[in-house]
Amino acid sequence: MRFTGKFAVTLATVMLAAALIPASFAANAQTFTGTVSDAMCGAKHMMQGDDAACLRACVQKGSKYALVVGDKVYTLDAKDKATLDKLDKLAAAKATVNGEVNGDTIEVSSVAAAK
Repeated sequence: MRFTGKFAVTLATVMLAAALIPASFAANAQTFTGTVSDAMCGAKHMMQGDDAACLRACVQKGSKYALVVGDKVYTLDAKDKATLDKLDKLAAAKATVNGEVNGDTIEVSSVAAAK
């Protein structure tokens, strides 16, 4: 197959743009370390007793997971089951979350126990 000059330049431009798109998304990713909570309770759980049990009860009733970092509470937008399972295991514990921030929400790309 033989490429003409204009077609080759266009093809090269499209390939370069496709290669740069993931890099631009990764540039917006940030890392946060805090305590896993839920969006309804935030930094202070409302149920008596175990914070992890309160968090799990709130999530079962529709609240989203959250990360408390100092005085700031970020709602965690986590969609895949593996990430949600990790957040459940880390209920009320310290965690490190990677993701893109949009206002008070973090679109989670990964989560792990904090070291």
